[in-house]
Amino acid sequence: MAKRLTDIACKKASCGEKKILKLGDGEGLYLWVLPKGEKYWRFRYFIEKKEKSLSLGVYPEVNLVDARQLAREYSDMVDAGIDPSKAKKAKLTQVKAASEHTFESVSREWFKKMRSEWSDKHADDVQRRLEINLFPYIGSRPIAELETIELLKPLQIIENRGATDLPYRILTNMGQVFRYAMATGRCKYDITVGLKGALTPHVKKNQPSIHQDKLPKLIKDLATYHQIGDMQTQLGLQLMAHVFLRTNELIWTELTEIDLDEDIWRVPGPRMKMDRDHLIPLSPEVKSIIQKLIVLGNGSKYLLPGRNAIKPISNNTLLFALYRLGYKGVMTGHGFRSLASTILNEKGFNPDAVERQLAHVEVNKVRGAYNKAEYINLRRPMLLWWSEYLSDIERGRKTKQPVIN
Repeated sequence: MAKRLTDIACKKASCGEKKILKLGDGEGLYLWVLPKGEKYWRFRYFIEKKEKSLSLGVYPEVNLVDARQLAREYSDMVDAGIDPSKAKKAKLTQVKAASEHTFESVSREWFKKMRSEWSDKHADDVQRRLEINLFPYIGSRPIAELETIELLKPLQIIENRGATDLPYRILTNMGQVFRYAMATGRCKYDITVGLKGALTPHVKKNQPSIHQDKLPKLIKDLATYHQIGDMQTQLGLQLMAHVFLRTNELIWTELTEIDLDEDIWRVPGPRMKMDRDHLIPLSPEVKSIIQKLIVLGNGSKYLLPGRNAIKPISNNTLLFALYRLGYKGVMTGHGFRSLASTILNEKGFNPDAVERQLAHVEVNKVRGAYNKAEYINLRRPMLLWWSEYLSDIERGRKTKQPVIN
């Protein structure tokens, strides 16, 4: 049996005048010593009647004991008919592919594909959720190797800040990324399934809203806002009162969504909370407000542009305007929706028409059977009456009872 190497022999080994010195340890393991003192481990083997060799690393980073262990493992592979060189290349390819398919890279690819379907506001929200709340924790991990517990950790960090709604929104985005990864062959399973049960239940808080008896004072106060603020904000509040959209749905409105000739306003689904297109029939009062806003917009693509015309007004602009009018803590933009719903239902309008105008999901399948035209036919007279009702209140005129067929 050939004499085996020792650690001292490895340390002192020198090739002298030779181009390379190959010191054998047995079982295919060799230490190659080069003129400048570099030392490399090699594993020599035969497979399919061909001689091959494989690098096992640099000495002393890989010591003698570890080199022997690696050689033994590769020798076992050869005995099993497996080529260690091919196996090593396959593993490197797999590792490389995994590193290219990290959660962050797949998320950004998904985001890029979806971006054109979203409003600027929604896209900004999704991007911020990913970059702030997920990428620092799991962004560098191969998406196929992630485990459920790793996804839960960043969600729990958010919960510990006192937020209970945001984790659910982020979980939704996580699921969308994983389903995209499944469809494109980057992972096999959507491991976000079941995580919802590990999150703190989110209890929605009712948005402050004045009692309907105080609506006349509010409407008259809105009509005077230009005395303490700007006319654009006043018109924005008045428009919200007439069409009772959610604040985000309203402020990101682009002029291309409004057809003044057809008297219709088409809010695209990606901006709506329920992610489906929403149609708003336009009353003469609403058209008048829109036309005034277009003039004030001075060429911006947005109906309610901010100081920088390439972006809309801030989320808080309308809310702070209500504060200035003395409604802090008792009225919000969402409160207009509550008031409209209460009054329209009490006046006898079709509940389905009211719910659709609020852009709520139909829980009852029978209600969901209405087609768009039928909903418009139900909602158009309802919104005409609502706008006249608000105008009569503003001008101090007696309001009329609706005529409902």
